[in-house]
Amino acid sequence: MTTGIRQGSSSIEQPDYWWYRARADLLRSALGGFLGTPDLVLDVGSADGPSVGWMRGGHRRIAIDVDPRGLSPGEGVCASALALPFADGAFDVVGAFDVVEHCEPEAQAMSELARVLAPGGRLLMSVPAYQWAWTDHDVQAGHYRRYTQARLVAAVEEAGFVVRRSTYGFAAVFPLFVAERLARLLRRRSADTRQGLTKVSPTLDKVLMGLSRVDSRLLRRHDLPFGSSVFLAAAKPRRGDRTT
Repeated sequence: MTTGIRQGSSSIEQPDYWWYRARADLLRSALGGFLGTPDLVLDVGSADGPSVGWMRGGHRRIAIDVDPRGLSPGEGVCASALALPFADGAFDVVGAFDVVEHCEPEAQAMSELARVLAPGGRLLMSVPAYQWAWTDHDVQAGHYRRYTQARLVAAVEEAGFVVRRSTYGFAAVFPLFVAERLARLLRRRSADTRQGLTKVSPTLDKVLMGLSRVDSRLLRRHDLPFGSSVFLAAAKPRRGDRTT
């Protein structure tokens, strides 16, 4: 079986794009309570740095990415999620935000995330939602797949984790997301064009960020039934823990 990671993060070129800024707030609201007080954190796929500032603190942090442009000197390692260069059980928290959809085989990436996480440690994740939303953007971003909430939960549980929370995100902007995906599909049928991140005006930026703040407030107390992303927190059981 071949293995691979597809590259393609746009956050390196456009770290201030509204989606990355909004995702940082949504991840903090949905998953920040599971961070705890770790001694050592692994950030997998740190090219998406705009979304992981909330994970910083007094603890030590190591970041990995296959693209060295996304790494900061002194805390970054150029490596693959399919072969993490760390000892078993080395980390208290592992974050993998919009990472596993780039990895094939998926099971190998999940196994590596589980291997380097200490028993009792937490896995924090996000992935893009809904295979029906697949467009040229996914191809350019280097995705192998998109997920439903149930699909991600199944993959995480298959790797031996106990899911503590799973929810969709970006629900308030979801109608606009659907419209944007349809527009991409129509453009693809009419011409063979490569579309990058959808350009937004300053006014639309404010609207999108305002709608995302609605999600952020809701995610502090409630799970969302739909959205363009899936967020998940899971724990690696300690020996003797019950997993049901």
